[in-house]
Amino acid sequence: MKVLDRYILFSFLKTFFSVFIILMFIFLLQTIWLFISELAGKDLEITVIFKFLVLVSPRLVPLVLPLSILLTSIMTFGNFAENYEFAAMKSSGISLQRAMRSLTVFILLLSVTAFFFANNVIPYSEKKFTNLRKNIVQLKPARAITENRFNEVGDFNIKVSEKYGDNDQYLKDVIIHKQSLSGNNGSFTVINATRGELIGSEKSDLLSLVLFDGNYYNDINPTNYKKRKRKPFAKSYFKEYRINMDLSDLGNVDLSEESISRKRNMLNIKELRKDIDSFSVSYTKNLKDFGNNFYRRSGLVDMDKYIKDIIKKDEDTVCIPEPNPVFLNNYTPDQQVGILEIAINSTNSVINNLDAKNREYRSKEARLNKFEISLHEKYVLGIACFILFFVGAPLGAIIRKGGMGLPMVVAIGFFLSYHFIGIFAKNSAEDGSISPFIASWLSTLIILPLGIFLTYRATRDLGLISLGGLFAGIKNFFSKQDKKIIK
Repeated sequence: MKVLDRYILFSFLKTFFSVFIILMFIFLLQTIWLFISELAGKDLEITVIFKFLVLVSPRLVPLVLPLSILLTSIMTFGNFAENYEFAAMKSSGISLQRAMRSLTVFILLLSVTAFFFANNVIPYSEKKFTNLRKNIVQLKPARAITENRFNEVGDFNIKVSEKYGDNDQYLKDVIIHKQSLSGNNGSFTVINATRGELIGSEKSDLLSLVLFDGNYYNDINPTNYKKRKRKPFAKSYFKEYRINMDLSDLGNVDLSEESISRKRNMLNIKELRKDIDSFSVSYTKNLKDFGNNFYRRSGLVDMDKYIKDIIKKDEDTVCIPEPNPVFLNNYTPDQQVGILEIAINSTNSVINNLDAKNREYRSKEARLNKFEISLHEKYVLGIACFILFFVGAPLGAIIRKGGMGLPMVVAIGFFLSYHFIGIFAKNSAEDGSISPFIASWLSTLIILPLGIFLTYRATRDLGLISLGGLFAGIKNFFSKQDKKIIK
């Protein structure tokens, strides 16, 4: 490696590591504020908090790494241009492409490393981080009862509209869903109360919830299917009702337990491809089966047979009798009302069924699109790092300004545009508005011609925007017009 290549590479690396550490620290502080409610008041050891921060750091790399490359490129090449080092290089016959050669090799290696990092390290850390969060929340479920949302405490889902008192022990407008103990899915018991009080002790594993002025609803689920159609239930009123919740098992939480392992951000490329294939086959099969079942239940099959039976044998003329619009006159008024009610109920049933299936299949399609986006994001990170370097390096040479002032403003402006375009595209892809492939690559494909344009202008010393040629053209135009008027 020549002295010039070594000097440029070391200058870039020194700035790159400083910028990366600073940005990682800033994003990490912002992440801590997002999860402060899960960490505060849990009596966690410092090692657990440190582990939490280490596991959340890899998810920040797709944001921090491209921004660090863009900002470092602008700062490094801006310093070279500001200190006339580029002028010295050009006077010695060294072009911008030649000066970028060592950094191009380094960025290429860094892009490949980013791809493997996104494919292996980030899924592993997401799996560990998600399970650690779940286990930390279970350490003190009594404190996890927050206002205006359902909170799972043991076998109960509790929602309160307001907490007050010295220790927030008094509750207002309590709604409790009790999970079924018979092994059936769902909740068959609902308890409403106007107010409640939490009574507990640090020395006891029992948490008592005393409810006042409420109602107790219990859905009865008989074994007989005909009786189940009647939807029987039991209802009672109470002035005071006490619920004791055993928290002994919830307090003994193993923070290393991993019960969640199949979310899309926990999978690598091979696992994502496998899940996408299985989801696609299942989605297509379910959609086809629903179409066939709906076609059979609609009566169109019998209608086709009826039409075929009444077609005349003459192949040249096909005679299908027209429907009689006054066929209801053959029935009594009561029978007519019954026929119309049956037709209306059948139509409403079909519409409700279609609406429910539409929501179900849209949800499945959104899930499949999210998996495809996660797959393409593995490749996008490495390519984006490489392209952003060719945006930042020539841009720094053009603006000829180093330091943390103007380069920071320009880098953040470019990166926010790149990042928000990607977010809007991915949100549109989830509901099927655009293809997940296009959504994942859209922001990268937009900055690609920008990088080519900036590199072209920087290598020819044309500046960012050549206003001189524009003004000269306008001046020549008006000069010609003046000559014509004078002549």
